[in-house]
Amino acid sequence: MTADWQHSVAILGSGESGMGAARLAVSHGLSVFLSDGGSIAPEKTIALKSLGVDLEENGHTVADLIKCKEVVKSPGIPDTAPVVQAIKAAGILVISEIEFASRYTDAKIIGITGSNGKTTTTLLTTHLLKGAGVDAKSAGNVGNSFSELLLDGDPDVVVLELSSFQLDDIANFKPDVAVLLNITPDHLNRYDYDMSKYAAAKWRLFENMTEDGLVIYNQDDEWSSKGVAEVTARKQAISVMQAVTSGAYFSQGQLNFTEEEEVILTDELALIGQHNYYNQMAAILAAMELGVSFQYILSGLQSFVNAPHRLEKVGVVNDVTYINDSKATNVDAVYYALDAVDTPIVWIAGGVNKGNDYAQIKSLVQERVTTLICLGKDNAHLIDEFSGDVEQIIEVSSAAEAVTIAYQNAKPQESVLLSPACASFDLFSNYEDRGDQFKREVFELKTSQSKVLRG
Repeated sequence: MTADWQHSVAILGSGESGMGAARLAVSHGLSVFLSDGGSIAPEKTIALKSLGVDLEENGHTVADLIKCKEVVKSPGIPDTAPVVQAIKAAGILVISEIEFASRYTDAKIIGITGSNGKTTTTLLTTHLLKGAGVDAKSAGNVGNSFSELLLDGDPDVVVLELSSFQLDDIANFKPDVAVLLNITPDHLNRYDYDMSKYAAAKWRLFENMTEDGLVIYNQDDEWSSKGVAEVTARKQAISVMQAVTSGAYFSQGQLNFTEEEEVILTDELALIGQHNYYNQMAAILAAMELGVSFQYILSGLQSFVNAPHRLEKVGVVNDVTYINDSKATNVDAVYYALDAVDTPIVWIAGGVNKGNDYAQIKSLVQERVTTLICLGKDNAHLIDEFSGDVEQIIEVSSAAEAVTIAYQNAKPQESVLLSPACASFDLFSNYEDRGDQFKREVFELKTSQSKVLRG
């Protein structure tokens, strides 16, 4: 049954971005219709109705949706969804929550995307800006939605972590600074397993930018370099392989910046690993573009604490270091983790395979991994790939079992690294749950060993 009204905006989905967009729309006097294909949590229903939002759940009424002037789509809903196809066929504009929220801010916007490193770079950029006294807040794919953030007032700078899903439906979104960290195979099921389509989604970050904006990109990454080839905005490159004309690069144990005489010794950095050189150079260049001096940057780099589950040192038990890198859900992220750990490794990997090609980490695994512990329901892809490359492969089905087996096999001055290369939803709720369970088991192991030592 359809209604007789027309709303200013319809919103698909009642998740973080959908709820934020609804609240922001109402705060600007728009009439809102929210539609969710599943059930809406009771507390959300109460909140939406108190705002005067009309809503439906457990299905989408296309006839009502196309009465709205435009539709804000949650990032988890693909463009191929029948409801989205029907709305577009009716000539109704479908936009992302990022696009919608960007209309209601005068803040400077730094947009950060990439297959790996987005969260670290977003949080570090925000940290550097705040350390220099700038009113900066982060949002998007980390923390609150963009819309929700703006409900608390307009900061001077918004630092947005942006996934390809959030960039799919932008129209006029135009950041002041765009950061493209890398593009490696991930989420390809959303893009017909076509790498060029996935890359094109990432490139949308800077498609509306002009000469007054700055694009910071990874010169060492093929798809990133290809994407910025025809960009009209100013460009700065980051590299760990060679010097760059404009931007920043790693050489002989230090980070060098073409616009500054100063250098930063990598020994002084809080974040380890080659991948974090890219992340830190990008964050520094973005902060410098908005006027942060080197004095504040140096201080901020040393005081920064990264988000959990990213090469997170959990503890040391019997001279074995346990590292939680549960966020490493693709092969590229695992490459950087294996490269960053300079001891022999007991490697815990596995989960839901995303069509991984392990060729790029083969030599590192052969060189550094002594034992592979497969943590997943179906470990055939890992076993087939690495049989003969490591001394032993052991299958487990829980974080507790993984830590126990790791403890039994790791030798002093080695490391136990959880870096799965796979999605988590076969045995865990998400990568955070996987990492938290790993940390809890390591903590219990550490506690039990302390009791043994005390007698």
